[in-house]
Amino acid sequence: LKRLWPEVTRVREILAKPEIRALAKEDLPKKTQEFKDLVQNGATLEDIMHEAFAVHIRACELLQGEKMTIGRQEFTWDMIPFDVQILGGIALHRGCIAEMKTGEGKTLVSTLPVYLNALSGKGVHVVTVNDYLAKRDSAWMGLLYTTLGLTVGTVVHGVATEGRRKAYASDITYGTNNEYGFDYLRDNMAS
Repeated sequence: LKRLWPEVTRVREILAKPEIRALAKEDLPKKTQEFKDLVQNGATLEDIMHEAFAVHIRACELLQGEKMTIGRQEFTWDMIPFDVQILGGIALHRGCIAEMKTGEGKTLVSTLPVYLNALSGKGVHVVTVNDYLAKRDSAWMGLLYTTLGLTVGTVVHGVATEGRRKAYASDITYGTNNEYGFDYLRDNMAS
């Protein structure tokens, strides 16, 4: 953890820069495309991590107060990552395990490395424990991802083959381990 705290400070320093503070919602997809171009031209995700996290946090700030309805529930975006959540995002990106208690913001923490890794263009799969969470989180966190200019798909029970193809072609795909596992088997058994 001591090694990672300076990384959090670096993200906060970049977030405080005038060019990041000046970003508006309509600028965010362009910034995401800049990151994608950098990666395609040889930059590593580590090279852009601090700035990408800062842009992600700026998007969270810009979404403050935005309302959405998921199923019958209404949500108001009121999440901006705290330092410990940024720390968790860095740890997850680097392949470490981050343990957090209920209510500490695991869902938001995961959006930092998910956004960063989606910039590679290879697609990111987020595994949830049930269809309800896959649907909820793809819609809820999807607000953030689409604001940043990424596409989001959901693979849950009952989605037809064409819908699954579209979901898997997204930058970020939410689903359950069962759906991913059986889709893998179906793909490898299909002639």
